Amino acid sequence: MSIEIKISKKPVDYIKAINFLEKRLENLQNGKSKELIWILEHNDVYTAGSRSKNEEILDKKIEVIRTNRGGKITWHGKGQIIFYFVIDLSKRNKDIRKFIQTIENSIINTLKIFKINSHSDRKNIGIWVKEKKKIKKIAAIGIRVKKWIAYHGFSLNINNDLKKYNKIIPCGIKDKDVANLKSLKNINYRNLKKVLLENLIKNL
Repeated sequence: MSIEIKISKKPVDYIKAINFLEKRLENLQNGKSKELIWILEHNDVYTAGSRSKNEEILDKKIEVIRTNRGGKITWHGKGQIIFYFVIDLSKRNKDIRKFIQTIENSIINTLKIFKINSHSDRKNIGIWVKEKKKIKKIAAIGIRVKKWIAYHGFSLNINNDLKKYNKIIPCGIKDKDVANLKSLKNINYRNLKKVLLENLIKNL
């Protein structure tokens, strides 16, 4: 399997990243590029997916970038890792649900290595953990599929500022909070990107 792996050390501007993914998708369709997994962080940004509603923006002063990915409104920023991809599902039985399950299982299996239990939820896409008897979201998934090529990606909270979510209703879910790995277990997560990447490639 030939997938290019791109890792950015400095935060990448959100709009530049999405433009890059759109161009890569076009090149993959035309046979000019390989599939891609791109690991990065963004600077502070709120983005709204195709199913988001204005009432999910609680602080009307914030700037929100509308995007064509699935899902609702979320925040990206420092302390949160993002895995973007451009993956050809026509090579993978054109099964969108299975592709999402592949992402979910890759995250769940990775967290298990760090002795953190997590689970997916059929009703609410993403990965969830239990903290202080409450179910909280640790990873958000938002993809778009165009001519059987899946792009956009998922984010995983490591040690980000959780107060940023107070300005929105994250992913449109009112009755559940957001967590990060440091609040669950204060250990070194330096290896996590590598382990998650290995799991994702193996599962693809």
